[in-house]
Amino acid sequence: MGGTSTRQGHVDPVCGRKLGRTGAESSTEYKRRRYFFCSEKCRHAFERRTEWFRLHELARAGALLTPGRVRWGIA
Repeated sequence: MGGTSTRQGHVDPVCGRKLGRTGAESSTEYKRRRYFFCSEKCRHAFERRTEWFRLHELARAGALLTPGRVRWGIA
């Protein structure tokens, strides 16, 4: 399991919609993590700007601000 998930299911990384465990219409894999989407439109948006969405996911998790990590875009 990968991407953003909750106990009830997954969250679409593009629009933020909560998806049930089986409610994902489509998915894709990026850097050995599976991402789930509510529609093909959201999946295509993710694939166009994959690295941007991935960095924002890491920032939300606090990974970019922990000691010893690279701090992209922070002066």
